[in-house]
Amino acid sequence: MMYFGWIFGMESSDIMDRLTFLLNFLDLPSQSRLVKNLSGGQQRRVSFAVALMHDPELLILDEPTVGVDPLLRQSIWNHLVQISKDGNKTVIITTHYIEEARQAHTIGLMRSGKLLAEEAPAKLLTMYNCQSLEEVFLKLSRIQGQQNSTNDELLSKNMNLATHNWGKNQQPVYVTEESGVVGLNFHQKKEEPTSNGYYAQEDQDEKGKQGCDCGDYFQLTTKGKTKALLQKNFLRMWRNVGVMLFIFALPVMQVILFCLAIGRDPTGLHLAIVNDEVTKNNLTMETCPVYNNCTIKYLSCRYISALRTDTIIKDEYSRLDDALDAVKQGDAWGVIHFNENFTDALSARMILGQTSDEETLETSQFSVWLDMSNQQIGLMLNRDLQFAYRTFAQNMLTSCGNNPKVADIPIQFQEPIYGSNDPSFTDFVAPGVILTIVFFLAVALTSSALIIERMEGLLDRSWVAGVLPHEVLFSHVITQFVVMCGQTALVLIFMISVFNVQCEGNIFLVVLLTILQGLCGMCFGFVISAVCELERNAIQLALGSFYPTLLLSGVIWPVEGMPIVLRYISYCLPLTLATTSLRSMMSRGWGFSEPDVYYGYLSTIIWIVAFLTVALMVLKMKKG
Repeated sequence: MMYFGWIFGMESSDIMDRLTFLLNFLDLPSQSRLVKNLSGGQQRRVSFAVALMHDPELLILDEPTVGVDPLLRQSIWNHLVQISKDGNKTVIITTHYIEEARQAHTIGLMRSGKLLAEEAPAKLLTMYNCQSLEEVFLKLSRIQGQQNSTNDELLSKNMNLATHNWGKNQQPVYVTEESGVVGLNFHQKKEEPTSNGYYAQEDQDEKGKQGCDCGDYFQLTTKGKTKALLQKNFLRMWRNVGVMLFIFALPVMQVILFCLAIGRDPTGLHLAIVNDEVTKNNLTMETCPVYNNCTIKYLSCRYISALRTDTIIKDEYSRLDDALDAVKQGDAWGVIHFNENFTDALSARMILGQTSDEETLETSQFSVWLDMSNQQIGLMLNRDLQFAYRTFAQNMLTSCGNNPKVADIPIQFQEPIYGSNDPSFTDFVAPGVILTIVFFLAVALTSSALIIERMEGLLDRSWVAGVLPHEVLFSHVITQFVVMCGQTALVLIFMISVFNVQCEGNIFLVVLLTILQGLCGMCFGFVISAVCELERNAIQLALGSFYPTLLLSGVIWPVEGMPIVLRYISYCLPLTLATTSLRSMMSRGWGFSEPDVYYGYLSTIIWIVAFLTVALMVLKMKKG
């Protein structure tokens, strides 16, 4: 009631006075009761109360007394008759209770979509010599059925009679009991036309104050409508505290899960080791001696000791076939095989150098078989095995008094221009994940907002009350923007401060782009909400857009790895250029002067304008 009172430009004190009257008049329960908890009949009375709230000059009611007890029905009719007599009001009612229509000034009897008669009740009773209006209706219905050929003539006659009597208020009004209730008048000022046919300026100003849709004043909205729409949206959130807590907790949960599950090196990887050099001497990996000096013995054991123990679990096998079977059965991720002459051959290779024969070179190598079904694990093991050999060789040279750089590859990697020598996959994916979380959480927030109001009937009633599509849309934008800012703050705090994701750029620009992407997601959600009639269709459309956007936006894989046609499609998506922009700021520390940065902002703003325009156009079409 407060909502519709503000929509019609009423003051809060006037609304409360009017509400007190309507609660008593329509026998409604306490004003603190929610409409959804009322019975069907009470809900219809609430709908009737909304229509009476602002004391309109024209009141159109569709069966207002259905499901109402006889005493309340009589009270309602008495009130409607009273305001039409004393309040300069016009009331138009449809009803199936024919006899109650006797209290109207003029009635129209309709059957099968055709108007049978339209006249004052007393005039109809006299014309057709009947005791009740129901008898008049039955007689007219029989005439309609029996004389279809002359029906048009009958209707023409009745319409002519109605034309002569239309607007005459001196007809008798049949009210069996005076209710004593006089409708309260709010903002009802009689408008006298001036000599030129236009209303006086003060009356137009008064209409503007009421929140009418006065295009002459080029008003985008009124204070009352803005207050009503915003309070309605925030109240809906407040009444769903559990849902709101989940909405704020969800991005935090997603960030925590991402940072804990993505980008870390795998651990507990079993590696099958077959060391014939140890087996020949009846030793095991545990008893195989590892020398830290320049002793050239059991070099295979020395290499094995250089393997990372935090990621690799070393499983010893005596036979190569058993080790290979372990990989085939999924018990290990790879096999390392040292031949029995590994140490001797490797020593000869280092001493002879380029004069080493093929047999010596082949014997000095150890063989590796990897399970490459998981690319990330296979590549990581490949890297660790090579790094372990470099560490092993450098330690050998150092212990023997030689320069350890001899064992390194002849490529010198300088300090990276951007990033570090030990890059993190988390730092690469984090910018895209931040924008994806914020974008699609905003989509989830707004994709069903208008659908819920439409299904509840609130949206259509707001249209009737004079609310415009852009007012509804921007009230939701403001409301959801507050929630989205809170979600954005939580995402960035946990990403950057808690999990120390790399951020080299201006934090203000990072926050601004993230908020803009959230706003873009909200506008996309409004498009979905405006287009879809059912909530399940909106959910399907929102979920259906998630996966292609995630794959094509360069979030989990560089755009440069896509086919050229798909790459151009990717650049047209809302998240692609924004992800590149945020990654450039967080990993490279670039500013707004770089094209890769400002292209992301420009793309986001264009998408926001496009989504808002489409949503407004669809809402205007559906309203019309």
